[in-house]
Amino acid sequence: MTTRESNWRNWCLNEEGLSLISTLWIVTILSILATQLLYSIHLEQRAQRNFLERAKYHYAAKAGFEWTLAVLRGDLTPFDSLGEDWAAPREGQVEDGIQLGNLLVYRVAVTDESAKININTADPELIVNLLALAGAEPDDTFTQELANQIHEGQPYRTVRALARIEGMTEELLYGNLQSADGTSLPSGRGTLPAATEQRGGAPLAQTTTLGTQAAPPATGLVHLATVYSIDANTDANGEARVNVNTADAGQLTGVRMKNEQQIFSQAEAESLIQQREFEQIAELVDVQAVSDELFNNIRDRITTEGGEGGNQEEENAAEEKEEQPGSEQVNINTADVEELQSLDGIDEGIAERIVNHRDTQGTFQNVDAIKEVKLLTQEEFVNIVDKVTLKDDETLSGLINVNTASPETMALLPGMDAEKAQAITARREETPSDSQQAQDLAEQGIEGNPFTAISQLMEVQEIDFETFREVVDWVTYRSHAYRIEASGTDLNNKVVATCVGIIDRSRDSVTVQYWRQD
Repeated sequence: MTTRESNWRNWCLNEEGLSLISTLWIVTILSILATQLLYSIHLEQRAQRNFLERAKYHYAAKAGFEWTLAVLRGDLTPFDSLGEDWAAPREGQVEDGIQLGNLLVYRVAVTDESAKININTADPELIVNLLALAGAEPDDTFTQELANQIHEGQPYRTVRALARIEGMTEELLYGNLQSADGTSLPSGRGTLPAATEQRGGAPLAQTTTLGTQAAPPATGLVHLATVYSIDANTDANGEARVNVNTADAGQLTGVRMKNEQQIFSQAEAESLIQQREFEQIAELVDVQAVSDELFNNIRDRITTEGGEGGNQEEENAAEEKEEQPGSEQVNINTADVEELQSLDGIDEGIAERIVNHRDTQGTFQNVDAIKEVKLLTQEEFVNIVDKVTLKDDETLSGLINVNTASPETMALLPGMDAEKAQAITARREETPSDSQQAQDLAEQGIEGNPFTAISQLMEVQEIDFETFREVVDWVTYRSHAYRIEASGTDLNNKVVATCVGIIDRSRDSVTVQYWRQD
């Protein structure tokens, strides 16, 4: 082979090698591109499946939310307690709209917002107690200052807005409570009605029975506090309460006790009007039957002469008055109801209170002592607290529901402690002593012995009158705001999607005050 032929052959071999190498590179590149394309398609398909899965379980969670909302709409009792159907944790199923025959599981928990302290209405002292429950030192200067800052910053749109307060810590705000599925669960009881609702022949939703589920004690302000608690400003019969700060005498005389006995006479109503500008309902206990204005009008016509408390000055004044026609003195230590009514502004109601005070407390030492006569007895005050108010608003914010609040929360309130709070809890969970009442509650599927009026707190042995008058401005026995937490869970019991809503049912239509979907 000549040199020329050899060179030609080598050149050809080199060309073939280069072609082969080029081909291999092209094949490799195409393989990589194909692999990437297939991977991208796989990722897209997976993303679509995940999106579809999340969409389906969001649908399941929303179905649980709407199911629970329907239960709350149907709750017509004049009270709200943990012994009712709405308070029971729920588990149900809804038909998969994509995969026929498949059922999606939802779980729902309901929390009464009136079971928490409202940071928009709490005073500094109550906020200090709330911070202490969240883990702060109650007697620490830092806690006092933080409570004052929180109070000064009212109102807040959410509890999490407290994060902006200087000195607020993550531990105080969020605590470290985590339930099994990573969400907080309210305390509750109950069984779920096994029910299947039909629509178009297909099962729409199914609920199953759950055992009693007790949540661990919540820590952190986000679990203990709220800004949504609300109650209707009506009595147990749904009638508007009488505002003692603005009502006229006619409205006040219309206030009745449970036995329909009238509380205020005309003169008593007018005396109350002369003294009002109340900041708390409890101030009614200290209202005088004889106002300062009324006393000034009758001072010259009353005496204690001849009684144990008579004095020379009054005797001299009495002698002078006797010389003036039409100005006979009335001895408030001896006069009967009819004689006392001869005084301008004194009617039978006030006259009877004067005589009752004299009979139980002893004779008046001087005429000024007549102002010690109270407009209300303790029994009358207890009987009307559900019928009177200090505001004309249709709703009231910040009241604590004694039927749903934890003992720890109730113990924070003025006049309360752990023993009294536990006694209230025991009362609402016991079986009613009245057999007819127990039967009526059982027929409605209601467990326990819920409070149906604030006055019933006085039936609890540990609650004395002083405690009652301190706490009465802070409590209620019902609620109109609830937190509904619903989740869609897969076959492995894993939470795939959640929705949380806070509803307000204080008016004719239910409104959603807060909504979050994850």
